[in-house]
Amino acid sequence: MNASTKLALGAAAMALTVGGAVAVSSASAEPHHAARAAATTTAWAKVSASGQFLGVQGITGTVNHFGNGRYNITTTSNINNCALLGTINTNGGSDPGPGSSSILVGQVNANTIFVRTATPSAGGNAAVDSDRPFSISIVCL
Repeated sequence: MNASTKLALGAAAMALTVGGAVAVSSASAEPHHAARAAATTTAWAKVSASGQFLGVQGITGTVNHFGNGRYNITTTSNINNCALLGTINTNGGSDPGPGSSSILVGQVNANTIFVRTATPSAGGNAAVDSDRPFSISIVCL
């Protein structure tokens, strides 16, 4: 048992003796911390409701806007094992639809992202799937 392990065990025993809480202190936590530090946003895009890039990094080609609220986006790198994040944006400061809005971001293949935007609480004859401005981020280790 090395000195730092003895010190950690002693501190934990003392904290328990005086009724304190013990934080997890383990050498095995260090590799996880290193992995978190290595995660980076490898690509991102801000897209208009009509499917035009308003800002982009790490994504090639164009947005394929193929139906109400449906978009495919091609990336420059393999996105397997990456986190895909998305959010609905306002349309220049104004919300284009009534009520709530939603976004679904999924992976089609190793280089393509599918985005679906909707306005579930739209009134009248409005379709649930609706063209909405959005942003996506791709975060990989």
